[in-house]
Parts: sequence; C-alpha cells; structure tokens
Amino acid sequence: MHILIATAGSHGDVAPYTGLGTRLHRAGHRVVMATHERSAELVRRSGLGFHPLPLDRYATSHKDDAQGQGQGRGKGAGLSKVEQIQLARELAPEMADAVAGACASGADVLLFSSSLAPLGLVAAEGLRLPSVGVFLQPLEPTREFPPVIFDMPSWGPFANRALGQCAQSLLARAFAPGVRHLQRSLGVTPQALARRRTTWPVHHGFSPAVVPRPADWRPGMEVAGYWWPSEPPGWTPDSRLADFLRSGPPPVFMGFGSMAPSDPERLGRLLVRALRLAGVRGVVQSSWAGLSVEGDDVLTVGEVPHARLFPQMATVVHHAGAGTTAAGLRAGVPAVPVPMMLDQPFWAARLISLGVSPGRIPFRRLTAENLAAAVRRAVHDPRYGRRARQVAALLATEDGAGRVLAAVEQLAGGDSAGGRGGGTEGRGPGR
Repeated sequence: MHILIATAGSHGDVAPYTGLGTRLHRAGHRVVMATHERSAELVRRSGLGFHPLPLDRYATSHKDDAQGQGQGRGKGAGLSKVEQIQLARELAPEMADAVAGACASGADVLLFSSSLAPLGLVAAEGLRLPSVGVFLQPLEPTREFPPVIFDMPSWGPFANRALGQCAQSLLARAFAPGVRHLQRSLGVTPQALARRRTTWPVHHGFSPAVVPRPADWRPGMEVAGYWWPSEPPGWTPDSRLADFLRSGPPPVFMGFGSMAPSDPERLGRLLVRALRLAGVRGVVQSSWAGLSVEGDDVLTVGEVPHARLFPQMATVVHHAGAGTTAAGLRAGVPAVPVPMMLDQPFWAARLISLGVSPGRIPFRRLTAENLAAAVRRAVHDPRYGRRARQVAALLATEDGAGRVLAAVEQLAGGDSAGGRGGGTEGRGPGR
C-alpha cells in the first residue's frame, strides 16, 4: 500500500511523522512524506520517500513571529496572528494545488497533519481516497480545556467549548481561499465536504496519560499515543559532548527548538548566569535561536537526538513545543518549560499537572534568577524526578504508531499489501 503523509511547520512538526512513517514502512508499506524542501534530508535519512511542498515562505513567517517574541521587542515585532492568517490566505491556493498534486501522485491512503488538514480533506474527497488526520495537538473543541492555541485558563465547560469553536473558525478562515480553490478544481460540493468532516477519523500523537481523550469528542477522534521521531542509525556523541558528559554530574539541558529570539547573545548570557546561580552544569542547544555560549561548565551543541541526550540530563529547560515536551517525558527527567507562543503554554501546563515540573516561566518574564530557582527545585527536589520516571514508564507501555498502523490498514480494507503501488515491490523511497 502506498501511504502519503503530508505535514508542514517547524522541525517539531515534521520529526514525529518520520517515526510514524518508519513504522508504516516496516509493516511493508511504501511511505512518502510531503513537506518542506528543508526537511528532505531528515525524511530521506529515515528511509522514507520525499515529495516537496512549496511551503518554506510560510514557515519563515513563523520563524519571524518567534523572533518577535524575543526579549526587548515590542508587541508589534514579527508577524501578528492577524498577519499570519492573512499570509496563509494569500498562500492558500498555491498550497492547495501543491497538496492536491502530492495526493494525486499514486497514494492509496492519505495522512494529514493539522497544518494541512483543511486542504487535505478537500483533496481526499475530490480524489475519492481514504484519509486519516494525524494531529500532534488536541484542536477539537471540548468542554474539558480551553483551545490549545490560546494561552488562557479554563473558564468553565461552556466557555471552553465556545472558545474552541472560535479557534477553529479562525483556522478555517486562514485556509478558506485554498479550500474554495480546491473545491472548484476538484468538483467537491460543500455538502460532500461537510459529510466527510463529520466522520473523518483523527488520531492524535500524544499519550492519554498526558492528555486523556475528552469525553465530549465525537466518535472517530482518538488519542493514539506518541509517535517517536526516527533516530539516525549508528549515532554516537562527538568527542566534545562525550567528554563533557563524562567529566561531571549530569548537566541541565537548555534549548528552544525552532523558536528564534531576537537577541540570542543576551539570552545566552542569561542562561549561563542561571546555570551558575543554580550551581549546575549545562548543555545548551543552538538550534534556530543561534545560541553560542562558552564556559568550563557549559557546552553548546548543534543537532543532537533528544532521545539519546535527554536521559543523560538532570533536567531539561525548553520552550514546551509538543515534540520536545514528549522527548523530555520519554526520558524520565524533570522539566522547566519556558513557553513562548501558540500551544506551548498548554504543554507547559500539562507538565506541571503531571508533577514533573516545578512551574513554567513565560519567556517574556524569563530572568536568570527565576530560571535558576526553578532549575534548583527541578534538580534537587526528588519528587519531580520520581514522578518523571513514573510517567516515562507509562509511556514505554504504549504503541501510538502501532495504533495508527492498525487504523490505516483497517481503513484500506485490511489488505496490508493491496491498492495502487502495493506489495513488496512498493517499498522504499518514492523520490
């Protein structure tokens, strides 16, 4: 069976799907990922086929928005949410044609992340192909918590659900031009699209131990469990990192993923001071933030698999993106979340409620003093480490990718080698 996985966004929006795709590939399916050109190496390194989507201009807007969240910048810096929606509307027809083209390239089953789901649904209906939503965040409105893209407390069941519907309306508005464009070009009626939406199966790539399935979700909305990113084969730490890890007690990890603060030098100095005030060693990941710090008790690293690095840390300080949050939980180490935007405050709150974190520090309020205090609590209070290990043990019993595999094969009629491009000859990269 030929399976297409379509996703867009930062590294954290792509990496989990490499693990999901690898699991599907091992089951005998041909798997192709359609995503940004800049993710081609990551996808191909995982043994999956790659189909480029012209989405890098939209991804850059998110990077610019993250830069606007940096310390010392005003509210008008970067792109506002309204400007992001406007940019998405401008690019939506181009994105729609690209998504439809990828879907029409011989796939038997289509899997869409939330970032491309509005367009993917139209393409699936127009091409008469079975499809599944594979989401990293719980975006469906619910009475149980407010929408994850808004940083706000719960206002009660009625308000939570109403706000969730408002958030969905905003997302729909962003993709509306592309949806209408595809409907016209593929001959999809509003009635047919509405019917598909109400029965569309969606599997969420996080653990029910972290976010239990809301009781008011419709049938077909499932919480599958995490999809762990594919790991580079034969990876070992370079000599600098290996020597640093051996030379003292477990350090504290500090990294902000695809977030790009406006003043990386200032942030680097803040992190070094926090480490010294806390009396701990540190490993700082440069990532999009462009961090580069030096010192006897701190090391800057580039791309390192979190699954290999995090278990050797005393705690992890991060931006609370969905993927980094998951990696920290899997490693069984405490966390200090420093959320910046979108769903990050939601995941930070989950870490606190799970008992693996002493509290969150919003990035705009980050200081060396409050970061050092949080790190000291996370490292030295045994309750956080003990609870982190308990959660990690729960996650180790789950098989999120396996649940998606079973659902996809059932959707396709249970024939794991059938359909266009099926059979063992269909294995391997598609491009």
